[in-house]
Amino acid sequence: MFGQVALAVGVVIVRYIYKALKPPPPKICGTPDGPPVTSPRIKLRDGRHLSYREAGVAKEEAAYKIIVIHGFASSKDQSLPVSQELAEELKLYFLYFDRAGYGESDPNPKRSVKSEAFDIQELADALQLGSKFYVIGISMGGYPAWSCIKYIPQRLAGVALVAPFVHYWWTGFPSDLYKKAFRKLPAVSDQWTFRVAHYAPWLLYWWMTQNLFTSLSFMSGGPSVFSQKDLEILVKTPTVPQVDQEKIRQQGVHESLHRDIMAGYASWEFSPLDLKNPFPDDNGSVHIWQGYEDKMIPFEINRYISEKLPWIKYHEVPDGGHMFLCEPSVCESIIRALVLG
Repeated sequence: MFGQVALAVGVVIVRYIYKALKPPPPKICGTPDGPPVTSPRIKLRDGRHLSYREAGVAKEEAAYKIIVIHGFASSKDQSLPVSQELAEELKLYFLYFDRAGYGESDPNPKRSVKSEAFDIQELADALQLGSKFYVIGISMGGYPAWSCIKYIPQRLAGVALVAPFVHYWWTGFPSDLYKKAFRKLPAVSDQWTFRVAHYAPWLLYWWMTQNLFTSLSFMSGGPSVFSQKDLEILVKTPTVPQVDQEKIRQQGVHESLHRDIMAGYASWEFSPLDLKNPFPDDNGSVHIWQGYEDKMIPFEINRYISEKLPWIKYHEVPDGGHMFLCEPSVCESIIRALVLG
C-alpha cells in the first residue's frame, strides 16, 4: 500500500514539475486563436513574419536609413524623440520593427544572437533599403547590434549602441570587473535570473513565473531600478512613450521576454572584444552611449569595451541613467553623431 501511495505522489509531483517548467504554446498573430495582424509585415525565408513601422521622411527621399532595435519589454511602437523638423533637415528615414516574439512578429523557437542579425538583414532587403543602413540598438537591443557588427558588417553604414546590454560571461574580460558590475545590479534576484538564463535556460520559464520571490527587478518598474535623472525624465518628458505591455506580450510572455533573456545570456560564438572595426576605411563609425548613473547597465563593462576597441567612439553621459535617450536634445546628439560624425 505504501508503495502505491508513494508512486501516486511521485506521479503527481512529476506532473507538477513538468507543467511548471513547460511554457504554454504561443498565440501566433493571424492564426485562429491568436491576436489580429494590424501592422505591415514581411515574410522571412524560414516562414516567420516580422512586423514593422516606418517614420521620418519617405524612404525614397532619405539620405540616411536607420533601423531601430528596441529593448526589453518594448516594441516597434516605442519611437525615438526625433522631431519631424530634424528628420526633414537631415533627411532621416526610420524603420522600427518588432523583434521575434514581440508584438506582431512571429516567435522564433531557435532565437539566438546570430538570428537577430539576419532577421535585420532580411527586413532591410525586403524593404529595399539598399546595400547599407544604420543601426541603433537600445538597451537589450544592444546584443542584436553587436551581432550585426559580427555577422553582417558589410551591410552597415554606422552603429549606435545606446545604454547597451552587457553579458557577464563574455570572454576576455577581467573577473573582478564582472564581479564589480554584477554587485551593482539593483537586486540579488537579478543576478540569479541572469545565472539561470546562462546556465539553465530550460528553468527560466518557471523562474520567471513563480510567485515565491521577485525574479527580475527591472520588470517591477519600481523606483529602485531608476536613477534620479530617470525619475525626472519620467515626470517631465512628454515624449517618453507608454508602450502597450499587453500587446508586446500578446503572443506569450515566454516567446517575447523570456526568449529575449535566454538568447542574450546564452553562450556567444564571439565576444565584443574579438570584433574587428567594420569601417577600416573610416566610411562609418560605431558609438556606445552610456549613462554613468545607469542602474540597469553598469557603465564599467561598456567603458572597458571602448578602451580595448579604440575604433569605438565612447560617450558617457555624466548624470545619465538608463533613459537618457528619451531626452530630445540627447537623442538629437546621438543621431547627429551617428550619421554626420
